Amino acid sequence: MLTLKDITLHYGHSQILNGISMEAQQGEVTCVMGTNGVGKTSLIKAISGTHPRSGGTLSLDGEALPPLPAQALAHKGVAIVPQGREIFPLLTVRENMETGFNCLPKSERVVPEEMFELFPVLKEMQNRRGGDLSGGQQQQLAIARALITRPKLLLLDEPTEGIQPNIIQQIGEVIKLLRDKGEMAIVLVEQYFDFAYDLADRFVVLRRGEVLLQGSKTEMDRGALLDSVSV
Repeated sequence: MLTLKDITLHYGHSQILNGISMEAQQGEVTCVMGTNGVGKTSLIKAISGTHPRSGGTLSLDGEALPPLPAQALAHKGVAIVPQGREIFPLLTVRENMETGFNCLPKSERVVPEEMFELFPVLKEMQNRRGGDLSGGQQQQLAIARALITRPKLLLLDEPTEGIQPNIIQQIGEVIKLLRDKGEMAIVLVEQYFDFAYDLADRFVVLRRGEVLLQGSKTEMDRGALLDSVSV
């Protein structure tokens, strides 16, 4: 579903990504791993359009897409749950979810009951301001807001960061459910190794802005994979 070939990205004169090639298939979780500063979040930004790539090609569902801004890619079916969540603290939980309506035709601009089935706490707190939620609740809200757009590709950047263990487990169950429904490709950037290993179908390990190794979980030795992301 998602194909990247030779993706490069710069911040000013500094080159951060050096020819990244990878794929993410519908009905699978592709986990991007590596130590801090290797380009994981920059890769998510390049895919989502939140920072323009410098070169390379990106195809979604076989359609080659030029460098597009994030809003245009959202309309193409790309949804991002960014690092730090970036919910709107003064809007209510429901209003935060409704910000995803911009990607939908007017006839489909409703918050599906499924969002509250996935994240029951959001139903209880739908009239509370987003800023009143705990970090874990805000993360659930950020994922629900992304799902409102009915994405073909869901990008999750460090969803466990700063989250309490019971909510990490809930988020993991939601990701499994979304994967098993087979309606989208999921790209997960994650530092928490056990969480990533449990969920991933494929791994892409970055080092210094390049792909160090990649492959399916069945092809990769767990110990070697752990060593590659621990150096």
